[in-house]
Amino acid sequence: MMSRENRTQVVRPSEAEREQALDVLREGAGNGRLSHDTFLGRLDLVLRASSRAELKSVMADLPAGNPIGRFLLRAVGRVSAFGVRLGGAWRAERLPGLSLPQAGGGQLTIGRIPGSGLRLNDASVSRHHAELRHEGDGWVLYDLGSTNGTHVNGYRILGGVRVRPGDQVRFGNLEFRLATG
Repeated sequence: MMSRENRTQVVRPSEAEREQALDVLREGAGNGRLSHDTFLGRLDLVLRASSRAELKSVMADLPAGNPIGRFLLRAVGRVSAFGVRLGGAWRAERLPGLSLPQAGGGQLTIGRIPGSGLRLNDASVSRHHAELRHEGDGWVLYDLGSTNGTHVNGYRILGGVRVRPGDQVRFGNLEFRLATG
């Protein structure tokens, strides 16, 4: 029969235990106790740990830290993330608007070539860059194999993605905020 301590060691770590281990790792990296490569390696081990014993062995040479230090580290991380989100929201509102065509529009070609429905004269935009098609009850944006990519809300798209007013779209280096037509 297993002792209580042995049973505790084979139990999968909870998300809270993993988060606590990650806090210790962050604190160790922040204090200079762990190099960047060591931090990344141990981060992977914490996320893959299948038992509490594995989790404990990853953290064995690091001090558990004090709760105030962990709290401050989390608070600074949250404030920093808020600043990034706020900056993104501020930038998004300042983007030039690109009006979606009326619903009966069918399709709109986007590119650098003369004759495009939306001609973008910028070297980062491919000659045949993208196409906006009215499908069903909305619009779908397709990348046409462009060199520098088509992005929707920060993600590069392959194939088609449904878009709506308020979405951020980027063709090469040119970025717009979609608006109603």
